[in-house]
Amino acid sequence: MSKSLKSIGVISFLTVVSRVLALVRDSLAFAIFGSGWLYSAFLTAFILPNLFRRLLAEGSMTAAFVPTLQEELHANGKEGTFRLLSKVASWLLVVTGALVGLAALLFSQSRLLSGHDEKWYLAADLAVLLFPYLSLISLAAACSAALNVHQHFVEPALSPIWLNLAMIGTLAGAGLHFAHTPLGEVHWLCAGVLLGGFLQMAVPAAVLINMGWRPTFDLGLSPRVREIALLMTPGIFGTAIYQINFSVSRFIAFSLDDSSVTYLYTVNRLMEFPIGVFAVAVSTVVYPLIAAHAVKGDFRSMASDFQKGIRLILIINVPAAVGLALISGPLIRLIYMHGHGTAEDAHRMALLLSLMVIGLPFFSVVNLTVRAFYAVKDTKTPVRVALIDFGINIGVTLLLIHWLGVVGIVVASTTAIIAQTFLLGRALVRRLPEMHLSPLIPSVGKVAGGTALMAIVVAGGLRLLPLLGLQARGTDLVSVAVLVPLAVGAYGLSLWLMRIEGRDDLEAILIRLPVLGRLLRSRL
Repeated sequence: MSKSLKSIGVISFLTVVSRVLALVRDSLAFAIFGSGWLYSAFLTAFILPNLFRRLLAEGSMTAAFVPTLQEELHANGKEGTFRLLSKVASWLLVVTGALVGLAALLFSQSRLLSGHDEKWYLAADLAVLLFPYLSLISLAAACSAALNVHQHFVEPALSPIWLNLAMIGTLAGAGLHFAHTPLGEVHWLCAGVLLGGFLQMAVPAAVLINMGWRPTFDLGLSPRVREIALLMTPGIFGTAIYQINFSVSRFIAFSLDDSSVTYLYTVNRLMEFPIGVFAVAVSTVVYPLIAAHAVKGDFRSMASDFQKGIRLILIINVPAAVGLALISGPLIRLIYMHGHGTAEDAHRMALLLSLMVIGLPFFSVVNLTVRAFYAVKDTKTPVRVALIDFGINIGVTLLLIHWLGVVGIVVASTTAIIAQTFLLGRALVRRLPEMHLSPLIPSVGKVAGGTALMAIVVAGGLRLLPLLGLQARGTDLVSVAVLVPLAVGAYGLSLWLMRIEGRDDLEAILIRLPVLGRLLRSRL
């Protein structure tokens, strides 16, 4: 695990860059389009290729591909993994190509179903343009998985950066200069998605080619390919449940009014910042590690690394959730209240963010727990739990939506992810008794204490800031630029004084991040 901390630090840093670019992209899009139906139609259309991407690539395929590729590397070395990669990439190209063609045929005929609002027809038209992204990102996922198995983490971590840069470039550059209508700007945004998808595929593929991979079109059904297909089958159902769950919530929001789906997307992106910066970075690095332990049958080492990963996730994401809730108002106003963004938009999004972040630590833990099941090639248990999660989410949504509107959707998703966390944890301990989390209880207590201190600093600061007599924008800026670093410092110092378990691991990560690294090196 200690050897993997450098990779976690690098991935975290690159993910910070990616998330900042994503905020720039979303802020720019919100300023241009506002929360109206045009941007909501784009977001709704983009749900569809992403749904199949999760089904066929970044979800079940990656989960089945990584442990199988680990076995191939152990048995036949690098050349064996390259042959298997070519087979998997060939099948992905065929399957996703067929889906892209079918989607184009179906959605291009949407106006044959008369009687719907224009926003639904526009969403169907944009889906035709966006669906080729499915093939590009599926191939990118296969290449990134292969690089992770070979302990190359930088290039896969760069993947979302290419997408964000492409979308920013086409929207702020070509879109504003060459588009003559808002619809034209949306079309340029779609072009940015496709350009970004190409870069996401091409960069990791180029690295693999430089490592010796020679891509070939090979549809041969080797035993390894059959094994991946068998492992993917229940995984597809599990991922489908989750993605259908997510998509149904977004479609319900799109049907409520012209703004709710944009609000949900926007606050979800903010919540994903700490998830992507750290939780996904930890999961990305820990997954091949615990998969390698599982292949050897070393479940004690697997449990040790899994527990360290969970601890690192909680240390960051528990205070991140509380901090986001406390500064949700100033943060939303600074990022989105300009251009076509209004004070009402900011108020509603701040409320949704405060509720949504309750589920942040639970979502992060689920991310790694599901991968622990996949590491031992158990793809059925996450499916069963996902079915329960789906029922809870839809049931609570239908119960609350008439009274609470989009707030009911957020409450339902938060309730479901909390239930999923506990159900998966219990099932994992039943399958592998070594994987219990009781050794983390002291760490959780210290995290709770540090988070309480951090919350006092933020809440106290927010009450004192009006005494400075600043304008509203200045107060919001100080809230984010001054209070957040103070709160982080107070939290970090409290954990240090309480001698939080894994303190050396945290320092090993921080010392590799540019600014903090220089400070720590000077201390050492």
